Amino acid sequence: MVQLSTDLEALYPEHIEQVKRHYLEAATQSGKEGVLIASGSLKTAFLDDHTYPFKVNPHFKAWLPVTDVNDSFVLIRENEKPQLLYHQPEDYWHMKPKDPEGYWVDHWNIQSIGDITDAHNLIGDVNTLAFIGEETKLAENWKFNSINEEALLNSIHYERAYKTEYELACLQLANNQAVIGHQAAEQAFKEGLSEFDIQHAYLSAIEHREQQAPYSGIVALNEHCAVLHYQHYEFIRHSESNRHSLLIDAGADQHGYAADITRTYAYRDGLFAELIQQLDEAQLAIINAIKVGMNYAELNEEMHLKLARILQSTNLVNMSPEAMVETNLTFNFLPHGLGHFLGLQTHDVAGFQQAKSGGDLPAPEKYPALRLVRPIEDNQVFTIEPGLYFIPSLLQNLRQSALGNNVNWHLIESLMPCGGIRIEDNLLVTASGCENLTRDNWPKLP
Repeated sequence: MVQLSTDLEALYPEHIEQVKRHYLEAATQSGKEGVLIASGSLKTAFLDDHTYPFKVNPHFKAWLPVTDVNDSFVLIRENEKPQLLYHQPEDYWHMKPKDPEGYWVDHWNIQSIGDITDAHNLIGDVNTLAFIGEETKLAENWKFNSINEEALLNSIHYERAYKTEYELACLQLANNQAVIGHQAAEQAFKEGLSEFDIQHAYLSAIEHREQQAPYSGIVALNEHCAVLHYQHYEFIRHSESNRHSLLIDAGADQHGYAADITRTYAYRDGLFAELIQQLDEAQLAIINAIKVGMNYAELNEEMHLKLARILQSTNLVNMSPEAMVETNLTFNFLPHGLGHFLGLQTHDVAGFQQAKSGGDLPAPEKYPALRLVRPIEDNQVFTIEPGLYFIPSLLQNLRQSALGNNVNWHLIESLMPCGGIRIEDNLLVTASGCENLTRDNWPKLP
């Protein structure tokens, strides 16, 4: 195990220089001398005066750990100190953003602005700049002729797959924080709390408001574990006899970088608990098999073979593992992909992109939900998240198919109240193997 440094102050200078090289190289190839990156604007709900939770432009937070200030801009030009146009309006309705502070501020020329007009007056000749951001109408009004240019974004997005040491530190810190939350959630489940209560135990442990998390956490009890993106938090506290399983898929954000971790727990011993153990062992075996040069899609296929062996060994399906994979029977128990890139976004960009110039390779027809088909390379970070689910609609189709006679439906029906299993870790690829950002620190945390 390699002990990653989490000294952000020491790691940040090299990070910002590397990011600057990538962005200016992409800008130069597009005939521009620099880039203007918008943090994003608040969006008001229809027929209301309330705004939706703010989500910063990932291109903005690639530069600096400012994730909660709207209408700000990063301005980058060759041979100039990076400039931050920092929105600090005078507003007695809301708290004014605090002055920037921390390990990163000395590397920036920071200019406070009261509104967007101030930013327009400070950026200079827009013909020399490429604009990156969601506010395309604003960029058009300011007469930008390069707005979210595809070739420029392709070049930057491709490089996002390779993490700087600073980014690895942020990802490790996010994992450390999320693990604390997962431990709190497990304890809340054992105490019989509701989905709602478990979610709040998690958020309290990681010291996040819900909108600060990188994604809405999935907290599913019993049959809800079969809903891949279960979106509710019920208030029901199940009696001990009706308490079967918890699946929690929840992350944390540190300095703009995401952790994405899933665990599944059985309330009592039995077949479901055995399936969790077997899937956990299969997940670790997949991780141990990862090597630079492999294609991620190969791992996905290998995971289906390991899943098939679990289905056979527990007498859930009476077929050879090879036949299950060949006929795609395993898809009915694992319909999502094995994982995805992770970084500034939970499902980070360029998982299909094959070169800096672009050229996407689609997911295999057999596994349409797979989000990552790139070759595995040094300094990539991605998730490994196999599952084994009992999803009524998929199982109904399987039961009515020619393969249905090979399934032990009596056992399947006994497992339906448990819903399903997912186990997810965050992995850093190195030349010598993988570092598990999730598990390597789990036992050391309180």
